[in-house]
Amino acid sequence: MDLLDRVNETKLPFAELLGIEFVSASRDKVVAEMTVREDLCTNPAVLHGGAIMAFADTLGAMGTIVNLPQGAGTTTVESKTNFVAPAPVGTRVIGETTPVHRGRRTMIWQTRISTREGRLVALVTQTQLVL
Repeated sequence: MDLLDRVNETKLPFAELLGIEFVSASRDKVVAEMTVREDLCTNPAVLHGGAIMAFADTLGAMGTIVNLPQGAGTTTVESKTNFVAPAPVGTRVIGETTPVHRGRRTMIWQTRISTREGRLVALVTQTQLVL
């Protein structure tokens, strides 16, 4: 089984609620997409900051999961988000997460969220604790 199959078989109910679709996965990069729906928006109809953060958190966690030793788990202990541009309803956003640090006790991931046209929506850095 390759890593993308493993990622897609991992049960993540909140990710499913958001409509996150993983499109590629390796130990060095996880990529997913999500469509901006009205129920994920604020007023005006642009992607809510909390939805952006949840999207990025899911990617960073999954990056950690595919790098964990057998039997280990993870939880987010810190996250910082820079909001750069809006993503209007109907937009397909792409999240790409890459490792900044992969240690035995913590991992740090940076996630870029952008539109298909390449416009940066947000930049997120998060720390995952290895359990």
